[in-house]
Amino acid sequence: MAAGGGSATVEFRLLGRVEARLAGEPIDLGYAQLRSVLALLLVEANHVVAADRLIDRVWSDRRLPRRPRGALQHSVALLRAALAPVPGFSITWRHPGYQLTTDPGTVDLHRFDRLLADARTAGDSPRAAALLDEALRLWHGEPFAGSDVPWLAEFRATLVQRRRAAELDLADIRLRQGKHAELLPGLAERARDEPLDERLAGQLMLALYRTGRAADALEHYRRVRERLAGELGTDPGPALRRLHQRILTTDPALAVGRSPAVPVPRQLPAAPRSFTGRAAELADVTATLTEPGSAGVPLVVVNGPGGIGKTWLALHWAHEHAASFPDGQLYVNLRGFDPGGEPVPPATALRGFLDALGVAAEATPPEWEAQLGLYRSVLAGKRMLIVLDNARTTGQVVPLLPGSPACVVLVTSRHRLDGLVTAHGARSLALDVLTGAEARQLLTGHLGRHGVTADPGAVAELLGHCAGLPLAIGIVAARAGRHPGFPLAALAAELRDETGRLAALDTADADVNLRAVLSWSYHALSGEAAAAFGLLGLAAGPDIGVPAAACLLAKPAAGTLGLLRELEQASLVQQHVPGRFRMHDLIRLDAAQRAEADLPAAVRTAALRRLTDFYLHTAHAGDRLLQPLLPPIRLGEPHPGCQVLALADQPSALAWFAAEQHNLLAVQRLAAAQGRPVVRWQLAWLQTTFLYRQGRFEAALAAWKSGQEAANELDDPAVHTGTHQLLGAIFAELGRHAEARRHLALAERSGDLAGQAYTHHALGWSWSLRGADDRALEHAGEALRLYRALGMPAGVTRELTVSGWYLARLGDFTEARVNTEAALESARRHGYREDEGLATGILGFITQHTGPPRHALALYRDAVALLREVGNTYYEGTVLDFTGATHLALGETECARRSWQRALELYRVQQRTADADRVRRHLAGLEPRDLRLVVGRPTG
Repeated sequence: MAAGGGSATVEFRLLGRVEARLAGEPIDLGYAQLRSVLALLLVEANHVVAADRLIDRVWSDRRLPRRPRGALQHSVALLRAALAPVPGFSITWRHPGYQLTTDPGTVDLHRFDRLLADARTAGDSPRAAALLDEALRLWHGEPFAGSDVPWLAEFRATLVQRRRAAELDLADIRLRQGKHAELLPGLAERARDEPLDERLAGQLMLALYRTGRAADALEHYRRVRERLAGELGTDPGPALRRLHQRILTTDPALAVGRSPAVPVPRQLPAAPRSFTGRAAELADVTATLTEPGSAGVPLVVVNGPGGIGKTWLALHWAHEHAASFPDGQLYVNLRGFDPGGEPVPPATALRGFLDALGVAAEATPPEWEAQLGLYRSVLAGKRMLIVLDNARTTGQVVPLLPGSPACVVLVTSRHRLDGLVTAHGARSLALDVLTGAEARQLLTGHLGRHGVTADPGAVAELLGHCAGLPLAIGIVAARAGRHPGFPLAALAAELRDETGRLAALDTADADVNLRAVLSWSYHALSGEAAAAFGLLGLAAGPDIGVPAAACLLAKPAAGTLGLLRELEQASLVQQHVPGRFRMHDLIRLDAAQRAEADLPAAVRTAALRRLTDFYLHTAHAGDRLLQPLLPPIRLGEPHPGCQVLALADQPSALAWFAAEQHNLLAVQRLAAAQGRPVVRWQLAWLQTTFLYRQGRFEAALAAWKSGQEAANELDDPAVHTGTHQLLGAIFAELGRHAEARRHLALAERSGDLAGQAYTHHALGWSWSLRGADDRALEHAGEALRLYRALGMPAGVTRELTVSGWYLARLGDFTEARVNTEAALESARRHGYREDEGLATGILGFITQHTGPPRHALALYRDAVALLREVGNTYYEGTVLDFTGATHLALGETECARRSWQRALELYRVQQRTADADRVRRHLAGLEPRDLRLVVGRPTG
C-alpha cells in the first residue's frame, strides 16, 4: 500500500517474522527486543499504548532493567531512527505512553482483520472466497516469529485460531461451490494434523462423499469417534452425527448445488476471557436448555442487578455449548436499561433475526402477525440457540420466542420477567454476587497470582469493597493494571471512603480506546459525511428516518441517503429497519463531541432548530389527518431548510406517529433546551390523539408532564386550562383518581365555554371509571348542553356517545339506544369515523343485553372494522372482548376463544393488566363477568 503520497510502498509484517519493508526491501530493525517493541505498537496502531503496559509486556517474565522507562525510551529512539525513511509513519509520546501512527492498511495484521470482516458481509459469494483467500495469503509463517515476549506468544495463539477459522470458512464456501475435488488433499492433510476438529472432519467427510468415496467418509467418522472417546471421553457433536447419518442414507441434499441456501447465523459476541465461577448456575442452565423436558420451548431467564455478570454468564454458556446448535445462534442486545436510551422494540429485533436467517426484506410481509409467523416457520425444526440480552419487559421477549421446541432461548434482564415464567414455563435464574473464592479467582485472573499474593491484606480489603460484584472487580483490576508499580494498599485506601467509592470505581480507558478505534473510520469519511456524523450525534431520539435526517442536514433526501450509506459502510450507523438509522450509544457520544469541537455553534443550532420544526410540523399534518374536523392549533413558519413530510392519509399518519413516538418525546426535551415552551406544549397536544387511540396512556402522561412544564412558562389561560384537562383525563385512565380530580378542579376555573364543556366531559368520564355512572351522566348532559350552544357537532356527537354508554351501564337500555343512535347518525352525517366506530360498539353492547345476540355480533364486527380503519386499537381490544362474551353466551366456545385471544394480545401491548388478567380467566374456562367500554379523548 502506498503511504505518504509518494511512490514508496510501505509494509509492516507481523504474520510471520516481524519485518518492515520499504519499496519491497527489508529495513534493518536491529536486535530482537526492538522488533518486539515495534510489534506491540503495531498491534495497537494509531492509539496510545501506556508506557507501563509496554514495560510489563516486554519484560513480563524477565528481570526489569535498572531504569525500565529509560530502556523503553532508548528502544523507541532506535526504532524512530531505523524507520525514519518510512513516509506517513511516526512514534510520538502522548501521555501516558506512545502512539505509533501509520495507515492501518500498511500492517498485515490489520489488513487481515479488515478482509475477514468484509468476507463476513459478503456471505457465500465468490467475493467472500476471494477475500478470505487474500487474507490467508498475508501469512508468512508463525506470527511474531523471532520474538520471545510472552504477551505476543499468547496473542499468537489467538491469531492462529482466527486463521484456522478463516481456513474453515473458506473451505465451507468452496464446498458449496462444488470444489470438493481440489480441496480434498488439503483437507486430508489438515485432518491428520488436527484429528479432533469436528468441523474439519465434517468438511473432509463431505469432500470424500462428493468424490464418490462414501466408504472412506464413513471410515473417517469411525476414526474420529473412537479418538474422541479415547482421548476426551465424548461422542461427536450433533452436526457431525447428522452428517454421518445423511451419508449413510445417501441424502440427495448432500449433492453439489443442493445444499440449503439459508445461512447459518453465528451472532454471538466474543466469549468473556476472564469468566470465573458460577458452576451451579451454569449447570442449572445446561439442565434446562439441553436435557429432555416438557414439550415447550426450553427457556431460561438470567436476572440480577447491573454489573452482576448476566451477559458474561450467558455468553460463556453459549460459547461452551455452541456445537450443540448446528443450525446457528441468534443474539440481540435489547438495550432495556441503557442510560438515556430506549429499549429495542420487538419489531426491530425480529427484523434483525429475519435478516440473519436469510429472509430478504422484500420477502417479509408488512403485517406484524405475518412477520411473527414467518419467523417461527423459518425456525421450525431447527436446532438453534437464541440469546436475548438485556431485556426490560416480558413484552420485549415474547414476540421473539420461537415455536419449535428444538430451539432454546436464553434471556438476561435486570427484571425478573415473571410473565415468562407463568405464561411460557421459563426457568428463572437469579444471579447473586460472587462467593469470596470466586471473587478472588476473578481478580487473580486479571492481575496474575503474584499481584494478588503480594499484599493479601490489601487484596482482602479491595474485594470487600467490591462486595462480590464482577464489574467492580474488573474496574479495580483495570486501575491496578494501569499502575503496576503502585501498591494495592493505596487503591484500597482510596476505596475506603464510602462517599467517593463509586467515583473511584470508574475508568475512562474504554472511552479512550473507543475514540481511537472510531478515528480510523471517521478520518476516512468525506467532509460532508464527517459533518453529518457529528450532527446525527446531536439528534434527539433513539433513531432517525431519512426525512428527519434530511432536515437536520439541510440536504435533499437522495443526498442525505447517500451520506447515511457512507456512514453505514463505515459501521458508524446501522440501518436497523428500512429507511431508519441508529447509532450505538458510545458512537453517538463520540459523534456529539466531535460536533461540539468541529462544527460552529450557529451550524449546530440551526440544524437542531430544523429538526425540531420537522417533527412539529409533520406531527401537525398527521394530527390533522387523524382529526380533520377539529380546529387546528396555529404554528409558526418552519426554519429555513426544513421540509415537512407529506403524509398521504390516516394510515400513513398512524404509521409515522408509531415510528416516531420515542423521538417525539425526545424532541420535546430538545425544545425545552432550545427555550421554546410553545413548541414543547404543541408537541404534547399533537401526540395526544394518536396516543389515546393506541391506549398508550403512560406515554401520553410523559408527553403532558413535559407539556405542563412548558405551560408553566407561558402566560396563556387557555393553555393552562387545556393542560389540566388533559392531565386530568390521562390520570383518570391510569386509575390515579386523586390526581385526576386535582387537575380537573383547576380546569373548572376556566371561563371559556368550550373549555368548560371539555372539562365536564373529562369529569364525567372520570366518574364513570370509578363506577359512578349517574354522576358521569350529569356531567355529560352539561357538556352536551354547552356543545350544542356553541354549535360544535364533534363535541355533540361524542357526548351523545358517552351518554349512551353511561345509560347502558345504569341499565336504562331504552334511553341508551336513543342517545347512541343519535350519536351514530351525527357521526355518519359529519364523517366522524372514530365516533361511528364507538357508537356502533355501544349499540352492540346494548343489543348484547337486550337481544338478539346475533345482531350484537354483527354490530361488533362493524365496530372493529371502523376502529381498525382509524387506528384505534385501544377500543378494538374492548369490542373484541365483548365479542368473546357474546359468542360464549351463544355456546360458540371456539369463536369466543379466538376473539378473547386477539383481545388479550392487544391488552398486553397496551399494558391493561386488569383487563388482560380477566380475559385470561375467561380463556381458562371461567364465566364472563361485567365488561366495560372505555371511551377516551373527547373531540371538541
